[in-house]
Amino acid sequence: MYKKDNPVTHLCTSDVDSITIRGKDLCNDLMGHMNFTDFIVFHFLGKEPSTLQRTVVDTVLVCIMEHGMTPSAIASRVTYLGAPESLQGAVAAGLLGAGTRFVGTADQAAALLKRIVALPMSERKDEAKRIAKEHHESNQFLPGYGHPIHINGDPRVKRLDEVIRDAGANGKYLDAMYLLGDAIKEISGKNIVINVNAAIGAALLEADIPPEIARGFNIIARCAGLVGHIYEEQSEPAGYKIWKVADEAVPYQQAD
Repeated sequence: MYKKDNPVTHLCTSDVDSITIRGKDLCNDLMGHMNFTDFIVFHFLGKEPSTLQRTVVDTVLVCIMEHGMTPSAIASRVTYLGAPESLQGAVAAGLLGAGTRFVGTADQAAALLKRIVALPMSERKDEAKRIAKEHHESNQFLPGYGHPIHINGDPRVKRLDEVIRDAGANGKYLDAMYLLGDAIKEISGKNIVINVNAAIGAALLEADIPPEIARGFNIIARCAGLVGHIYEEQSEPAGYKIWKVADEAVPYQQAD
């Protein structure tokens, strides 16, 4: 990546009397005038969101904020057990495990969808098959496809599709998502479902939001979800039980 000799920031500055963010006064222009979803887009992209962008970001954040006792939630709860004085440490522990396996591959899925949509309509189905075949032959997982729980279909995909199309999306990336899903089933011979990460990648592309920051939305949403877990942990502590279950489930065995 090219590095400037004299880098600048376009995000924020402050002086003794004011704070300026993206050219707007925080207190007079933003607080009380812009909601958090709009502010996220404004902060990231430097402009107020379109209706579609607002809907995409808002829906994605709601969609992925909470999903039960996932590894990240367990990490937060057990960390809070050991350091109850550090709510931020417990949340950070959960965020550190927010990677491609359990939290987000929307950026990678989006790259594949862009590859399909870059071609004329008549060639997109064949390109989807090429992508599916490439991953199948190299025994690589396809980002955005497959789910360990929702084996009959991730329910969030259909709803996200509906909301985004109703907000005015063109639909070409969402359509590519389904083309790739059909190709994966055909090539693999298995019922590998579309998961929410493919839908998020498609939704961001539909709204002209760079998919390179897709995981950022996962992190923002998951942070709020983990605070919810810690708050529940304060009144309904589960960390100790989780620790004991893990200890019993993995017995000691002398090495040979």
